Amino acid sequence: MSAEEQDKWGIAHVHASFNNTLITVTDQTGAETIAKSSGGTVVKQNRDEASPYAAMQMAETVAEEVLAAGVEGVHVRVRGPGGNGNKSPGPGAQATIRALARAGLEIGRIEDVTPMPHDGTRAPKNSRL
Repeated sequence: MSAEEQDKWGIAHVHASFNNTLITVTDQTGAETIAKSSGGTVVKQNRDEASPYAAMQMAETVAEEVLAAGVEGVHVRVRGPGGNGNKSPGPGAQATIRALARAGLEIGRIEDVTPMPHDGTRAPKNSRL
């Protein structure tokens, strides 16, 4: 593969929890960050940071920067909170992928990289209502 062909793909790391959504786009090695954004940069209220609306706004701004950097497509790595907490990604994950595709970026592989414990620490006690 030539250097030109390698530069046209990047990796979009989407960390979607239920409190916030973070988007970081790196080159294929993951070493160099091309663009990044979080929920707090787009909305005023803290409760809205994880919303699909915030995720779409973030994805649009990130996509502009990425396209300007010469990257044509991204592989998406979605990460939920994980650990001994909730394993499912938050509401911003799907909205982010849709917005990236709509902004003109080609979507390659979509991968789930939520950390899973191999029977690590003890789960928090059950909160009874």
